[in-house]
Amino acid sequence: MGLNDVKEMHTNTTMTDSPVVTDVLVVGAGPTGLTLACDLARRGVRALVAERAAGLFPGSRGKGIQPRTLEIFDDLGVIGAALESGGPAPVGMLWRDGVRQGEYRMFDEAEPSDSAPYAGPLLLPQWRTQEILYARLTDLGGAVAFGVEVTGLDQDADGVTARLAGGGTVRAAYAVAADGGRSAVRQALGIGMTGETVDPQPMLVADIRIAEGALDRDNWHVFPADGTDATGGAARAGGFAAICPLPGTPDFQLVARFTDSAGPDLSPDGVRKAVAARTHLSVDDVTEVRWASDFRPRAALADAFRAGRVFLAGDAAHVHSPAGGQGLNTSVQDAYNLGWKLGAVLRHGADAALLDTYEEERRPIAARMLDLSTRIHHGAARRGTATRQLGLEYRDSPLSADARTAAARAALPDGSPQAGDRAPDGPLGAGRLFDALRGPHFTLLAVAAADLELPSLHEELVHVRHTGACAPYEPGLYLIRPDGYVAWAGPDGRGLADHLTSTKLEVLRSCA
Repeated sequence: MGLNDVKEMHTNTTMTDSPVVTDVLVVGAGPTGLTLACDLARRGVRALVAERAAGLFPGSRGKGIQPRTLEIFDDLGVIGAALESGGPAPVGMLWRDGVRQGEYRMFDEAEPSDSAPYAGPLLLPQWRTQEILYARLTDLGGAVAFGVEVTGLDQDADGVTARLAGGGTVRAAYAVAADGGRSAVRQALGIGMTGETVDPQPMLVADIRIAEGALDRDNWHVFPADGTDATGGAARAGGFAAICPLPGTPDFQLVARFTDSAGPDLSPDGVRKAVAARTHLSVDDVTEVRWASDFRPRAALADAFRAGRVFLAGDAAHVHSPAGGQGLNTSVQDAYNLGWKLGAVLRHGADAALLDTYEEERRPIAARMLDLSTRIHHGAARRGTATRQLGLEYRDSPLSADARTAAARAALPDGSPQAGDRAPDGPLGAGRLFDALRGPHFTLLAVAAADLELPSLHEELVHVRHTGACAPYEPGLYLIRPDGYVAWAGPDGRGLADHLTSTKLEVLRSCA
């Protein structure tokens, strides 16, 4: 049984005796769920994506794709479509009383390098990100069951049974809640969210079109609230607003803050009035309102990322202020972390205890990113190195081990990876290391180690790559995980086999 069966069961309440059977049930077809489904599909893991909406999300909401996420898109085979559809963040422009006050840099700039080919954030409307991931999922043979709502879950020792609105069930070995900040699955599991309101003032976010010539597309336009703006002049009455051109589209994203606790009017007329009250634009300058939503910025972290055979990922596990563009990116990386682990267990027979490391690795990362988002929202931190997420690491993870001595690690040059760090890019023969890493496999990178005896590893699951000097890697061996982090590093192969045993990754050893 497959997706058509799910749709039929959704409308035919008599078909309740034959559940749809799959390996993983993914609840939600946002960036998190689609990323996970793509990763599982390329691993040969059956995944059913159930989305209660009739189609993909239509708004721009999470529009900033950070460099680390771009590396994930590179691995998943969608980087070309993302770069073609998106563009760099424009320079900020402050306004007062219809007069430009001057440009300012909203992001600390960085240049691409051999080790980090994607240097700055890419602006890409969320609806387009989801279209790209959905197209990739379709290419991989997967699909999404739209209009299918999961209303409850039951677990036993062997799997999860999900109940669907309108009747019918889905039976899966595991389920993943990727159904957003108001996650029905998280609530059904009884997992709480601990956090705070970052800003008590309601906010409006909308996709709008503006009359030609009324506002240029060269800048990210910022209209400060009542009081004093960043240049020392009196700001226009009506509250804060920012209007950002969305690359690859004729649209702008509007973000506006309200002091009225009742929140914004989401009607087209209400959105137009919000623009006119905060900027020099008139109501008539807003020619179209394509999508609108309201929210109150929060920072909240799920008390657990797992309950038995059900995992939380993305906004279901952590809710961010939009400041700094960390929410969608942290969410995609949740999926990227979980995908290879589910694949190892379901496809290759790895010990199910491997899945315990998902929460161990991702929950501390989410907590750090929540703190960063909140500090940026309050003006206590800039959008810089930390927001690019290239420095995130799992050094304290039970999956990370460095066989070099403490003194040897301390003597490593800046940027040289240790176990748990992101694996940097670099030259590899006539190509790049990222070319070799691309795919669902582990990689054993042997750097200036032609004379070393390599451990015996499973040829399908671990690809071995030799290179001479390859900055920023020091000579030695590096076992790189499918999600692009160094699992193990050492001057030679001694200790690697024991590490695989202790981390429930014995499946990587040669079966010969």
